[in-house]
Amino acid sequence: MSLSVGLKKLFPQEKELGRKIVHMGTGPIIPLAWWLDIPSKIAIPAATVITIGLLINYQFRFIASIESIDRKSFGTIAYGLSITLLLIFFWPNNAAAITAGVLVMAFGDGLAGLIGRKIISPSWMILNQKKSMVGTFTMAIGTGIVLYSINQLSGINLSMLDIFIITSIAVILEQISPLGIDNITVPIGVALCWQYFINH
Repeated sequence: MSLSVGLKKLFPQEKELGRKIVHMGTGPIIPLAWWLDIPSKIAIPAATVITIGLLINYQFRFIASIESIDRKSFGTIAYGLSITLLLIFFWPNNAAAITAGVLVMAFGDGLAGLIGRKIISPSWMILNQKKSMVGTFTMAIGTGIVLYSINQLSGINLSMLDIFIITSIAVILEQISPLGIDNITVPIGVALCWQYFINH
């Protein structure tokens, strides 16, 4: 949060930067909690409190830098809610699925938002949301790298076809989720797909 506020002061014209820093910086908390073996009785209440805090901040703008964008979005609230729901339903028995979902959102979508706005490329509108070729390609590559890395490190052994299918679903969900709700559809969609392919 402090970094987001600092960047807002240094680069006031970059409205998305502080928000994306928080977006990407939140992701690694989940694998860290996995590594530290944080119990659900701590993880779930903590995520719930943070989500409530994000909802209050959205309404009153106490930390304006994480909501200072030029479009209507419920992304920060959806992000907190998705992590909370994933913890409720998957933690700690399926921590790899949660990690996959959250890190895809943090890095795949986070980098897509930053790079897609910086590099001019063909673009299109879906549900009043502008999407670009570079941003979509970044989302796909980032998602694939995240999923492959978690697969290798966890020893779960999903096939490359499984990873490709999950990546494709993540990209599609990101394309068709307006108003920032991709922050809930993508992590949950990826986690559910991950768990499905593990069990089949």
